[in-house]
Amino acid sequence: MPQLDTSTWLTMILSMFLTLFIIFQLKISKHNFYHNPELTPTKMLKQNTPWEAKWTKIYLPLLLPL
Repeated sequence: MPQLDTSTWLTMILSMFLTLFIIFQLKISKHNFYHNPELTPTKMLKQNTPWEAKWTKIYLPLLLPL
């Protein structure tokens, strides 16, 4: 039974990492990034609800007249 030759494994692994690094660098370099991202001001609109216009009283069910 022949033994497995592992003398070229280091070369193959290093070349694989180098190739993957180059591929990822090329993929990332094709993206367009904004130079100065600025926040757009958002104006909060106040919504008027019926219960804010007047004072309302919450009654418990047991306090309601029969």
